[in-house]
Amino acid sequence: MSTLVVYSTLTGNTEKVAKAVFEAINGEKELKNVSEVEKTEDFEKFDKIIFGYWVDKGDADERMKKFMAKVKNKTVGAFGTLGAKPDSDHAKRCLEKVKTFLEGNGNKVEREFICRGAIDPKLLDKFRKMTAEGMTGHHAATPEAEKRWSEAAKHPNEEDFQNAKKAFEGF
Repeated sequence: MSTLVVYSTLTGNTEKVAKAVFEAINGEKELKNVSEVEKTEDFEKFDKIIFGYWVDKGDADERMKKFMAKVKNKTVGAFGTLGAKPDSDHAKRCLEKVKTFLEGNGNKVEREFICRGAIDPKLLDKFRKMTAEGMTGHHAATPEAEKRWSEAAKHPNEEDFQNAKKAFEGF
C-alpha cells in the first residue's frame, strides 16, 4: 500500500501536523505540499491519500478543496487545523463538511483529525482593525477573543502531534 500525505499551510501549523501524521504511516509513503501535486495527476498512483488543510470560513482552505475535488473513489483521511477548540461545534461542523465533500466524490473517509493552531497574525490584525471601526460579533477583538487567540497561538503542540499520530496509526 502506498500513501500520500498532502497538505496546505498558511502559517506552518498544518505542515507540522502533516509531518507528525506522516511519521505514523507505515509502508510506502510520500509527504507533499499541495503545490507539488495540484497541477499533476501524480496522486493517482497512491492507494490512499491523507489531506491536511487549514480551516478557512468553516471549511477546508480553497486550495486544498480544489485538489480534493480531483480525487475520486479512493480511501482517504483528512486532518485540519483551526483557531477554535477541537471539540467545539465549529470544529465538528468543519470535519463534517470536509467528510461530506470527500464522500461526494466516492471516497471512503477512514480517518479524521482536527486540532487547534495559531491564527494568521495578519487575520488577527484585520479583526482588531475592524473592531476598532465598529465590528461586533464572533470575530470582534474582545478580551474573550484575545484570550482564545492567545491560547490558539500555543498550538499545535506536542500533545496535538501525538494525537494526530494516534489518529492515523495503521492507516
